Amino acid sequence: MSKVIVAPPQPISLADVSQQAERALRMMENIRSAMLAPSARKSPPIFNLSQLAALCGIEKGSANHRLSRGDLPSGRLNEKGSRREFTLEETRTWVREHRKDSLRPAGAEAVTVAIGNFKGGVTKTTTAVTLAQGLSLKGHRVLVIDTDPQGSLTTLFGLLPDTEVEESDTILPLALGTETSIRYAIRKTYWDGIDLVAASPMLFGAEFALPARQTKEPGFEFWRVLDLGIDDVRGEYDVIVIDTPPALSYVTINAFLASNGIIMPLPPNALDFASAAQFWSLFSDLTSQLLSQRGLTKAFDFIHVLLARVDSADAATDVVRRWIGQTYAEKVLPVEIPKTTVTGVASAEFGTVYDVARYDGSSRTFKRARDAYDSFVGHIEGSIRQSWARQLRQE
Repeated sequence: MSKVIVAPPQPISLADVSQQAERALRMMENIRSAMLAPSARKSPPIFNLSQLAALCGIEKGSANHRLSRGDLPSGRLNEKGSRREFTLEETRTWVREHRKDSLRPAGAEAVTVAIGNFKGGVTKTTTAVTLAQGLSLKGHRVLVIDTDPQGSLTTLFGLLPDTEVEESDTILPLALGTETSIRYAIRKTYWDGIDLVAASPMLFGAEFALPARQTKEPGFEFWRVLDLGIDDVRGEYDVIVIDTPPALSYVTINAFLASNGIIMPLPPNALDFASAAQFWSLFSDLTSQLLSQRGLTKAFDFIHVLLARVDSADAATDVVRRWIGQTYAEKVLPVEIPKTTVTGVASAEFGTVYDVARYDGSSRTFKRARDAYDSFVGHIEGSIRQSWARQLRQE
């Protein structure tokens, strides 16, 4: 029997890595074109009258009565003439009219919310996008800032970070000191009511620029760059949502210290729990060094822990859920985001549960996922309204 000789694997050169990167980019372009054809851009959902009424918090009959007055968008009949449909922009006009008492009061400014966690894969970016979409469906105007060089949030808004985002579209000019207001980077998105500051891999440069400026510029405080950068636009939005890198970086510290509140998505498993404990310990140490030793302080209006990707079939879930409850107590939100096929399908199509126009699977499964996110958004809106009230008391 002849002996088979297996050739040893060849070394992988930098040229091989470059070719692999090019193949990956081409594949991403092909996938996006297939998912989003023919325009290669995402489209917002369409709403029927029942959905519109539910978002407004009124009965369908009341919506029909209001239609007869003709002072709000009337939508249009579908091709079959069987139902009336409304665009996202038209729907938000209705919602803003019927929920005007719940929107940002005069004299208050945008509440800034940072979404953070020490590790990836915990639905951090999905949480940021669904929060922005959910708040916009409640009538709020939202600015979303992607500070993660991976640009996952940017991708969910239909942009390829590697090829369609320039340095001037990101927060890097703020970090470099060539810009002092974030206004230069704000762009519209496919989703009415949400504007975006995008991210791309070049944003890694901020991790070098900020400490370099700290050592060279007298009086420079690297942790205040983003905070000062959004001052110029706080009066134009109701909420600013910041998605952060999965690390306690210079940029993450900027995002946290620019925020009124922090949300940490946390799956109830042992490894994620341990990582979260390390995250808060490091954050506490760093803020003590940056602020306390300089006689400065920082207070958050709220810190929430969101149980995410909860697998009810996993026997260990209940144990870790108890750990989380004992550790974070009142900071744990009374809502859990289940691990379902709905969120998997949505993310595979570069979307969220709010992007899903029609789900081919179980309607009960879809409702469970959508209801969980609706509840999450409702709780955060409550915290945001408390922040507005606190702002007005301090005037």
